[in-house]
This record gives sequence, C-alpha cells and structure tokens, in this order.
Amino acid sequence: MAAQGGSRTVIYAALAGNALIAATKFTAALFTGSSAMLSEGVHSVVDTGNQVLMLHGLRKAASPPDETHPLGYGREVYFWSFVVALLVFAVGAGVSFYEGIVHLRHPAPAQNIAINYVVIGQSAVFEGSAWFFALRHFRHEKGHQSYLAAVRRSKDPTTFTVLFEDSAALLGLVIAFVAITAAHVLEMPVLDGIGSIGIALVLAATAIFLAIESKGLLIGEQALPAVRRRISELAASDRDVAGVVDILTVHLGPSDVVAAIDVEFHDELKTPDIEASVNRIQENVHAELQQVSSVFIRPRSRPSQFG
Repeated sequence: MAAQGGSRTVIYAALAGNALIAATKFTAALFTGSSAMLSEGVHSVVDTGNQVLMLHGLRKAASPPDETHPLGYGREVYFWSFVVALLVFAVGAGVSFYEGIVHLRHPAPAQNIAINYVVIGQSAVFEGSAWFFALRHFRHEKGHQSYLAAVRRSKDPTTFTVLFEDSAALLGLVIAFVAITAAHVLEMPVLDGIGSIGIALVLAATAIFLAIESKGLLIGEQALPAVRRRISELAASDRDVAGVVDILTVHLGPSDVVAAIDVEFHDELKTPDIEASVNRIQENVHAELQQVSSVFIRPRSRPSQFG
C-alpha cells in the first residue's frame, strides 16, 4: 500500500501540471494558429485524462474481495493502464497526426510567435517538475537495476507510465520548439505540420511500449525471483516438510501476490500434522511477505528419478 500511496502522489503531481499546461497550450494555439502547439495541447489533455483513469484504477484496485471476485480487484490498475496506452495511441498520436496532415495540405504561417515560446517555456517548467518528481520516485523503486530492466520487472505500471508520459511530453516540447522556429525562420509553415507528425510518432512509440508492458501484467506475471525464492525457503524450513516440489506465483496487483506451493511432507505425518504444517507455512509467509495475500499449499510427492 505504501507503494501505491507513492504512485498516487506522482499521479496527482502530473495531473495538476498537465491540466495547467493544456489550458496554456490551447490558448497559445488559438492566438497563433500553430499546428504543433495545438497537437501539444491535445497531448496534454490526453495526459490529464490518463492520470484521472490511473487514479480510478488505483481506487478500484483497493476494493475488497467479494463473491464475484474472491481474489479482489487488484488487476483493475493493470486494465486501466492498458486503456491509458490505447488512449495515448488513438487520441494523442491520432489527433496529432491528423492535425499535421491538415497543416501540410493547407499550410498557414503562425501568428504572434512569441506567445508560443512563452508557453513552451512555461510548459517545460511544469512538465520538467512533474517529470523530475516521477523520476525520483522511480529511481527509489528501481534500486540498482537499469531503467529498462526496472520497467520490465516493475509490477506497478502507474509509476513508469507517468514517467514515460512526461518524458514524451518533454520531447514533444522540443519538437514543437524546433518546428515552430524552423517554420518562422525559413518562412516554411509546412514545417509546423511536420512538427505535429513528429509529436504523433513520439506518442505512438510511447503508447506501443506502455501497451506491451501493461499487457504482460494484465494477463499475469510471476512475482520477482527474490519473492519466489523466499516463499520456497519459508515453506521448506517447516519441520514437517521434506521439500518444496514446485511453486507458482502470480501478481493480481502491484502489491498483491497469490502463491501456490506443491509441498512434499514427511511420510509418517498424519492429517492433523499436515494441517498444522500448512497453517504454519501460511502464517510465516504472510508475516514476512505482506504482499502475498493468498497462499495455497498442495501435498505432492517428488517424481521418482527412476520414472
């Protein structure tokens, strides 16, 4: 839950920044007629909506188990993260690409270009602050792993989704600045439309990457090796256990793991002894690994090496 609390703080920071930036960009696009700035405004609106959806996903994921969903609603956060990726692609990239094509077909020079520069500067400050906040949180979560490895292994898509969205936003601002400047200096308004298409490509690439990562979590990923290893060690350390035959884990949410353990008990044990051992193992796992919400144990003999 602490991790999710940190994720909410990152999302709230990004939500506030993007809402302010979207209003500023649309105002600039209205007064200047810049295609790239309009695309950036759409981008910020999509990001704002995405943060609302992620907060909704975190709220739904915290719902307690019920008869319909006995293992809880943890995967809600994975579903809504996947929806966010689709929105970035369909709305953000799609509208930016369309706006770029329209501007290529009907190029018109931007007016009051100084307003664009003021807005880009303000947006860079807001986006940069949100990006730094998300980066600091993600660096704390990733430990000594590389950034790519941390994203691949992360079970909380909200943190890296915000980080990638903010990174794409900053890159989009750079593209908008270059496109607007080049269109003005070279007196080629068509370059403004090319800037919109460049922003669309950045958003599309970001969306595809986020969709791939969210899809893996949505269909079910194992717990990290250290968690699986510790569960196995706790089960094997029980006095009535001869060995752990197999272990299966799956994440139902960022901090919600279900574990199924195949255990070989000593042959001389009676049913009450096995029941007591199962209870001890479950209690020990829950006590040390709070993220493991459910532990299922099945008695099983090791396969004979002689077939």
